[in-house]
Amino acid sequence: QNPSQGTLLRATQFLADELPIRIAHRVKELDNLPHNLSEMPSIVKVKNWYAQSFEELVNFPKPELPTSMREKLSANSSEHTKLPDNVPNISINLTNSGKLNPSIPICHRYYSNIDEVNWPPEVRYYNEKFTKLIEAIKRRHDPVVTTVGILEYKQHKKSAVIDTDIQAFLDRFYMSRIGIRMLIGQHVALNRLPSRPDYVGIICTKTNIAQTVQDAADNARFICEEYYGLFRAPEIQLYCPHDLIFTYVPTHLSHMLFELLKNSLRAVVELFGDEVDEYPPIRVIVAEGKEDITIKISDEGGGIPRSNIPLVWTYMYTTAEVQKLDPDFVDTDFKAPMAGFGYGLPISRLYARYFGGDLKLISMEG
Repeated sequence: QNPSQGTLLRATQFLADELPIRIAHRVKELDNLPHNLSEMPSIVKVKNWYAQSFEELVNFPKPELPTSMREKLSANSSEHTKLPDNVPNISINLTNSGKLNPSIPICHRYYSNIDEVNWPPEVRYYNEKFTKLIEAIKRRHDPVVTTVGILEYKQHKKSAVIDTDIQAFLDRFYMSRIGIRMLIGQHVALNRLPSRPDYVGIICTKTNIAQTVQDAADNARFICEEYYGLFRAPEIQLYCPHDLIFTYVPTHLSHMLFELLKNSLRAVVELFGDEVDEYPPIRVIVAEGKEDITIKISDEGGGIPRSNIPLVWTYMYTTAEVQKLDPDFVDTDFKAPMAGFGYGLPISRLYARYFGGDLKLISMEG
């Protein structure tokens, strides 16, 4: 919660090495897109953003430190943090002995301790300068989701469905984007934000699910009332222990809940019309098991035909009127639409999967 300047410097060095690699992979993928997608204006714009960020990172100067300080940074700490055992992840490569084969040495990781020393002012200045750089990169990439919409591709192909190879690319691209923003957000929070109880950067060790659901519900109902001109949006009923907490990134959970609740609200309002006195409620049920915490959202919005279930996970598929953005759109904070971009569900599923969870849709048509 209170990292030293030495720990932050090690984190800075890690990001200075890691971020250019991740960004370079994305640029290469954007260059190799099929169907001439790489030549479309929106893709070229995003590729230029990533290329500019890559150039800024690789040209960022190394810190000028005395030899003794450099040795201190490269040496292992005399005290290692003992981490709890992980639940085995079958997707991670194991060595023949059954142990993890980490690509990052222990001494280079965020959680490795550094013995306390009096770090010179140059270290604080270097950390601050790098933090400003990645903040600028994060702002530059804010509109990437709305820009890489493949709307031009759909219009060119005259099809409502995206090819499987494009779908796979978008899954990889957006998952990588979540990872990059997670690293940047965590680093900026450790450098910028004051120490907060129960928080380590943007990770909350005691995320209150009931409060997070309530906040997302209030935001979704506000958007619904504004969009449809309603006096009162459908009620959202919450069934959850008020003291249920777990370790998570609250913004990730809030994003998923907000998107799902918006979908439920829209389905209910459009099925029953905007002139009824009372709508059937939307129910959010939270269950805590021995291994998982499950959040179930159920509504009476009419369901989805079985033939359309696979389509809801494809990008740009939407049952609402398609939203349009100006070609020069670069806003970092625009008003969230009720629906129409077609990436709310697939990106929410990526957020759920990022930390080993999942998002499933079970529909009862009618």
